[in-house]
Formats: sequence, structure tokens, C-alpha cells
Amino acid sequence: MGRNKIILGCQWGDEGKGKIVDLLAEKADITARFQGGANAGHTICVGDKKYILHLIPSGIIHPGKECVIGNGVVLDPFAFKEELDFLASQGIDYKDRLWVSPAANLVLPYHKLIDAVDEKNRGTEGLGTTKRGIGPAYVDKVARDGIRVADMFAPDRLKKRLEYQHKLKGKYLTGSDDERADLDRTYHELLKLAEIFKPLVVDISIFLSQAFKDGKSILFEGAQGSLLDVDLGTYPFATSSNTTIGGALTGLGVSHKMIDEVVGVVKAYTTRVGAGPFPTELVDDIGEQLRHHGDEYGASTGRPRRCGWLDLVVLRNSVRINGVDSIAITKLDVLDQLDEINVCTGYRLNGKEMTEVPLDLAELSHVKPTYTTLKGWKTDTTGTTEFASLPKNAQDYLNYIAKDLGVRICLVSTGAKRSETIFVST
Repeated sequence: MGRNKIILGCQWGDEGKGKIVDLLAEKADITARFQGGANAGHTICVGDKKYILHLIPSGIIHPGKECVIGNGVVLDPFAFKEELDFLASQGIDYKDRLWVSPAANLVLPYHKLIDAVDEKNRGTEGLGTTKRGIGPAYVDKVARDGIRVADMFAPDRLKKRLEYQHKLKGKYLTGSDDERADLDRTYHELLKLAEIFKPLVVDISIFLSQAFKDGKSILFEGAQGSLLDVDLGTYPFATSSNTTIGGALTGLGVSHKMIDEVVGVVKAYTTRVGAGPFPTELVDDIGEQLRHHGDEYGASTGRPRRCGWLDLVVLRNSVRINGVDSIAITKLDVLDQLDEINVCTGYRLNGKEMTEVPLDLAELSHVKPTYTTLKGWKTDTTGTTEFASLPKNAQDYLNYIAKDLGVRICLVSTGAKRSETIFVST
């Protein structure tokens, strides 16, 4: 595998990126998070311990590894403080190895209030957001009204920018008895948090550039999935950032020459949280079985995930957009009990065959999947560590996916633990 790798989700998020990043971070010097916010939940299981991180890169669990949060992330300083406290409670020392960009925009309490109000006002047309304030924070960023990490260290500037926010968002804040509307309170809380942030702030672009020159290995960590990209995903049922490979370059201020390999993370079936089209969704006993055996509940929200068959149309889209070199397939063991497994190989709409994801939701919302049926293996694969030890039908399933996508498989996850992994040699 390449020295510097980027880990990207190839579906609608929740593919198991946390475990993959954790596994690969062991051999990397630096893990770099480049987009999203506290709406992403990465779960890492080490022995009997489970760590759920939303902002801090998964590589922090490995002693001595450095982690960075880039300018492309919208950073909730309160959630960040909670994660720092959590790491400390677990005996994980982050000092002198966790760094934050001063250019990262902040997610503040009023963003969460706006998120909740806007989602409620959409009624039946709601987007199914996490209500973590991510969208409103990115709106401020693009409108050039955002408050950034660097502003926390300039009290007068911070105060003026918060006062301006009150003018901009008066319809949400004026007269509200919600404590999240109290910008004076937010101001004083940010000044306290500034003392925690100050030792962590560095220019991430320069930091990574120097690390690259020094021959250090970098693991680029994405959040959400490619089909949630604000430009290339199922808009408007998408997140508010670029979850695809371009987001890494702008979200960290690095050159494409720093990325040697693109690893796409693929769940062995498909899930989605929130609203939006989902051609292979199973609203039946099999869908419920996948949810139960896969523990398909959001790490950030606890919401049950929608479950369905593997969709190769979606995956082809992600492979093309990101230039995926290899794929890591997760949760293979969740399929162990099925007699037959369907794989979506195309869509039909008004008698027309489609092999790519249409960007027009008017089409995607009405397509009918066409399936190829493969035999199940009815054997417990949990904890398998050798590809050759998998049942033949499981091997056939994996090879079918790789052949269709034209990529190689670099690893297969057969359980939540680190040890429950097949590393595929090439």
C-alpha cells in the first residue's frame, strides 16, 4: 500500500471508517481529519473497550501518533472539550500530538438552535439532519460570516463578530428563551475554552507539508460518505461539506501529490441515516435482520439506520469520483445467516437501463434496482483472519464486488475488534 493514504466512505456514511482508520493509523505517523464536524461518529473497538469519536481523528488511540484537524472541519469547541476530557479519562495523553487549524470555523450553540428551527420548519420535507449545527456553520463559512478558531484568541474581535451574528440571525435569537440564543454567554464560554485551544493551534498546511518533506506517513481521514457530498451526492439530502477526495486537499491545504493511495471503505450491504433516496432499501424482515445483526444505530444520534442490499451503482460512482485504488469491505459477518444475497447491478426507470447514479433526484427517487442473486454461505465468519479461510460463497461475493468495481480488496473486516480483520496481500 502507498505511504500516504486517504480513507473515504463509498456509500452514505457509516461504512466503518473508524475501524479502518484505527487499523491503518498504527503504521502512519499522522492522521489528518479534513471535513465535517461532530455529526460524524467513528467507533473504535480495542479489546473490550469501545471509543466513539466525533471530531478528534481515530489515530489518537495509538500512543505516540500525531493527529490534526484541518481548516475544512467545522469544529464544535464544546464537543471538542468533551472528547478531550473523555480521552483523559481513558488514560490517553493527547498533549504534543493533537493539532488544530486556526482557520477552522466554529460550530456554536446558536448554529444548533438554527438547525433545529429550520428542520422543524421544513416539515415533511425535512432533510433528516443530526441537528448538530453543521449546516448553519457551513452557511456562515461560505457567506464569510463565520467565527474561526483564531477569533477565540482576540476577545474584542470575537465580541464584535458575535454582535454581528445577532444582527444577522435576529429572527432566531431575539426574544428566544433558549440558552443557545444567549451570545453573551457564548462569548464568555469561548474565552475560557481559548486557554485549552491555544497550545493546540498550528498552521496545518505548513505542518503537513513539512511532515511530507521529512518522509513521515500521513493518513487522511474523511467523515460521512461520498454519496453525501454537497456537490456530488444526493443533494439536498446531503451533508454540507465535500466528503470526496477534493475535500481533503482544500480541507487541509495540501497538494494532491501528497496522496499515494485512495482506500474506499465499503460496507458489505448498504445503509443510510435520515431522509433521501435509497434504491435498495429493504423495508421487511431482512432489512430488520441486517439492522439487528449489524447494530445499525447512529454513533452520533442513536437513530436506527435504513438498511438494504449492496448497491454497485453507488459504488461505481464513488470509485470513479475518488479514483479509488483499493477497497476495505466491512461487516461481512452480518450477512452470515442469509440463504441468498442480492446485489444491485443497475437501475431501471421508465423502461430505461441505468448503470450510473443520476444527479437528478427526480430520477433517483423513482428508479427500480435490478439485482443479481448470489448464494449465501450460512457459516459464521466472525473473527476470520485469512481470506482462504472464508467459505467459498463468501469469497465469491467479495470477488464479485472487486471485479465489478475494477479495484482490489485490501482488507475485509469480520467483526468490530481490531483482531477481526483479514489483510489481503497483493
